[in-house]
Amino acid sequence: MNVGGIVHVPGDKSISHRALILAALANGTSHLTDILQSADVESTARVLRALGAPIPPLAAQMEIAGRGRRGLTAPAADLDCGNSGTTARLVAGVVAGHPFRARFTGDASLSRRPMKRIARPLEAMGAAFTFEGSDGLPMTVQGGALRALRWESEVASAQVKSAVLLAGLVAGVPIVVREPARSRDHTERMLRAMGAEVDSVGEVVRLEPVDHLGPLALRIPGDPSSAAFLAALAVLATGGAITVPDLCVNPTRLGFYRAMQRMGAHIDFHVGAPQGGEEIGTLFAWPSTLHAAEFGGAEVPAMIDEIPLLACVASRVPGTTVIRGASELRVKESDRIAAVVANLRAVGVAAEELPDGLTVTGGDAPLAGAVRTHGDHRLAMAFGVLAALPGSRIAIDDPGCVAVSYPAFWDDVRAAVSA
Repeated sequence: MNVGGIVHVPGDKSISHRALILAALANGTSHLTDILQSADVESTARVLRALGAPIPPLAAQMEIAGRGRRGLTAPAADLDCGNSGTTARLVAGVVAGHPFRARFTGDASLSRRPMKRIARPLEAMGAAFTFEGSDGLPMTVQGGALRALRWESEVASAQVKSAVLLAGLVAGVPIVVREPARSRDHTERMLRAMGAEVDSVGEVVRLEPVDHLGPLALRIPGDPSSAAFLAALAVLATGGAITVPDLCVNPTRLGFYRAMQRMGAHIDFHVGAPQGGEEIGTLFAWPSTLHAAEFGGAEVPAMIDEIPLLACVASRVPGTTVIRGASELRVKESDRIAAVVANLRAVGVAAEELPDGLTVTGGDAPLAGAVRTHGDHRLAMAFGVLAALPGSRIAIDDPGCVAVSYPAFWDDVRAAVSA
């Protein structure tokens, strides 16, 4: 199979969420270009509108008149976060610093995802949380005057860290967060670009009290998590190459690419000038001969969203690949460990679950079978890469779920393999 072409992947999802939230809290008018127009980002826009922020329809060019650091208002109805955990967790931090109450809801998948991990630090700051189930949505947040916090996070989670930072931002109090490993740092970078005093050293982040935020002028770079699927397709091909320009190459987001390089993948980045505090560059990926490897520890947080894809790539690699330290996958849009293993077996691959990861024994036998995505966009795209390989006969039950992060995914894959 040959691949080819220059693929422009959608704007980064993590940065898009944060750009909307921080633009709403800024003083002045922010200008955003190339924001991701997807279901998850629309959830954040919808929730911010319900809180009084004048967020226009998602578009390639957006102007947002900020309400100021404490300028949001009590919602008249529930805040429907759809399938977006980022929306629920980050906006909960924002609400925690405002003097009103809000009830957060979401779809069935999001309602099962853990929210007490953000409630604990925010309650330590003085907010109040009420859960109607055990640990998920619906949840009600009562915000108010918050106090400073030094927090030792149990998990390396950019969403937990960001919720606490946003609460401290709104409340105007100092924050220190220490993580067991460094998670993605888009919130810190964006805050710094807007004038906040943020200090990051290793696993520790410090935010000083903020009087006000300047507006954003930001072009959203391409999403490296979305580009990973095209890179994997190129690496598994027999000829050609794929180029992805204007990509976010923040080091906290490149764990998958470093893992692939360790397996022997020909992947390279040309880094250009930074924009809005983020490194931007061009990705090049070529066909490669891969070998099995073991992954775990501090390298996992930087590739947590791409582990289903890494497992699918490993299914085409001789030997047994082992992934540990990824228990966070149990509480994503689906139990991704169980779902990846079940689907690999369904298409003829030897795979086993571990409590905090999985093993995959690869080969070159043609793949065939039915894949259940559980509505999880990452699973659909990961197995979509395998489905595009010659000889594969893989049926994916819900291909439309990719709209959460990459609406044009199937078109881009078809274009890449027919170039």
